[in-house]
Amino acid sequence: MNAITPLGDTQAQAVVSRFAVPAIRCAGCIAKIENGLNGEPGILSSRVNFSTKQVAISHLPELDDDKLKQKIEALGFETQILADNPLSEEKGSTDRLIRALAVAGFGMMNIMLLSVSVWSGAAGVTRDLFHWLSALIAIPVIAYSGRPFFASAAMALRYGRTNMDVPISIGILLATGLSIYETATGGAHAYFDGAVMLLFFLLAGRVLDGMMRDRAREGIGALLKQTAPGAMVMMDDGTTSWVATRDLRPEMRMMVAAGSNLAADGVIETGSSSFDCSLMTGESEPQPNGEGDMVLAGTLNLSSPVIVRVTATGEDTSLSDIARLMDEAGQHRSFYVRIADRAARYYAPAVHSLALLAFAYWMIVGAGWHQSLLIAVAVLIITCPCALGLAVPAAQVVASGALLRKGVMVKDGSALERLAEVDYALFDKTGTLTLGHPVPVNLDDLSLSQKQIALALAQASQHPISKAIRTALLAENITPAILENIGEVPGEGMKALWNGLPVMLGKPEKSADHLSSQLSMGDDTVLLQLKDEIRPDTSNALARLQALGLPASIISGDNLHSVSLVSDALDLPAKAGVSPQDKVDAITRLSDSGHKVLMVGDGLNDGPALAAAHVSIAPGSASDVGQQAADAVFTSDSLMPVALSVTVARRTMKIVHQNFALAIGYNIIAVPLALTGMVTPLIAAIAMSLSSLIVVGNALRLNGAAK
Repeated sequence: MNAITPLGDTQAQAVVSRFAVPAIRCAGCIAKIENGLNGEPGILSSRVNFSTKQVAISHLPELDDDKLKQKIEALGFETQILADNPLSEEKGSTDRLIRALAVAGFGMMNIMLLSVSVWSGAAGVTRDLFHWLSALIAIPVIAYSGRPFFASAAMALRYGRTNMDVPISIGILLATGLSIYETATGGAHAYFDGAVMLLFFLLAGRVLDGMMRDRAREGIGALLKQTAPGAMVMMDDGTTSWVATRDLRPEMRMMVAAGSNLAADGVIETGSSSFDCSLMTGESEPQPNGEGDMVLAGTLNLSSPVIVRVTATGEDTSLSDIARLMDEAGQHRSFYVRIADRAARYYAPAVHSLALLAFAYWMIVGAGWHQSLLIAVAVLIITCPCALGLAVPAAQVVASGALLRKGVMVKDGSALERLAEVDYALFDKTGTLTLGHPVPVNLDDLSLSQKQIALALAQASQHPISKAIRTALLAENITPAILENIGEVPGEGMKALWNGLPVMLGKPEKSADHLSSQLSMGDDTVLLQLKDEIRPDTSNALARLQALGLPASIISGDNLHSVSLVSDALDLPAKAGVSPQDKVDAITRLSDSGHKVLMVGDGLNDGPALAAAHVSIAPGSASDVGQQAADAVFTSDSLMPVALSVTVARRTMKIVHQNFALAIGYNIIAVPLALTGMVTPLIAAIAMSLSSLIVVGNALRLNGAAK
């Protein structure tokens, strides 16, 4: 949270505006924007979300969005005003970067073919022709593929500022200009290949970065999609009308049909039904709710229609609160300063200074403007941070590919960095340590006719327990009995008549210690027990995590009894009945005590915790929200991929450290050579590319890391 300007009572009048700032590249950009805005009159605070490249500004009403936009642009960053649904706004520019990368790659390959001919000995008219052909290819390629860098650099320079793109743009333009000059004057060397190659490697890094950010944005969007797009609202004259979610207001009365999601928070006025709240609370069993009970947006009405009086809509709903928790928790993650970003913060001024010093020195000693400029360009190119920039993403991409082949999808490259650091693991229960699919365990106690009646009743219900019973009986090739007057008793179960005898499948008469359902035939009753199996290899995975120095515990929204069954079986400490906020608080306490927490969960209620943890993993059976909020998803039933991911992450960081050593070593050797005039721009581009290839080759050793 940023410091707040002391404006006294005016803080109560503050409004919040959001802006997209696509040019945010590193921690230096964040500091530049926040420090620049927080000193402005009328601005209470500003906060940059690095993942979504957005700025949220709390300000006085006198400042409209246009004035705020001008203030951000005055800091050297192009910006757009966001619409009225900022949490789901998507402004991805990855597609444009991919097109620019493809053009640069095409141009680079063709120019290199011509350059190889020149290097092989082509001279005279042939060499000049190849230089002109290279120019014809390179100039439009550079003009198109260089736009992301040129536009960002121009914006910064317009307001007297600088950023990473300024030295990159200067280096590319100078190399291109010198190459045109050399070509026009019949010179021996042109550097179109180096300029285009430079663009290609830089764009490759930007594309990888853009793809990771797009996936981060999808998490909050998927969460908000849990809300229904609208609801049938009862009007004053007794008629009903469909109203979009954004137009719902408190005190409106919604008619919510069975099988529908709620569009707003509210209180049931008429009727009763069971609701699937598992995504909100983690409770595995459907919750019966009747008149006077609170029901929440995003939950699913399972059995009977109810009339709900709206109490909260839009961003005031509990679902939006969870979205905000994810957004805010994600910002903590976004402030995780990557090693490369820290280096990049000092890159621009260092490179500018070196190139300028080199130019000035060689002018003073009488080398002439042409030679001095060549040396300055060589310094700009040879100090290109490609090797440094690839040190982290190259290792992450190869390690992610290795994990993918083992059924683990790593969504955020920086997740491997954070996964390597974890020292404590928190597990949700239902759907995470267990498979999340209850299975009947005593169907053999039923006679054939009882099985046929149970199947006939179960297949008429959408209740999760009924689905489990139906699936198991169908697997035994049971045919359903013919029933009459079949119907549902809200909160109780399905009832019908079988040859005139009342039959029912539903809630047990007595509260059971385990997941269960009761089949009644007249006065005879049979208790059907269900069990949610623990994932295979769970004990081995927990033992392997323990060997890696990660103690583990359970934190679940489910009831105490259900949690204790799993806790005892796995010999893990556990907390039961916790809310989404409680999970976040538990992670915060562990973090405050110095732990790096790995959260493994699957439900909507785990979303904030998955986002707040140092790193998070969800199973493939998780809800869309759980999968989107997590940094990685494993697709197998086994829990072993969690331990495997930690192992691979630690190996990845060893490779990253080696890559950094290689990149730094390259600069220690290459930069002095460039400064002393021993390197031409072409050799600088080749050296830069070789350093990148070495870094990539080292990263490829991770290809078999997930064995």
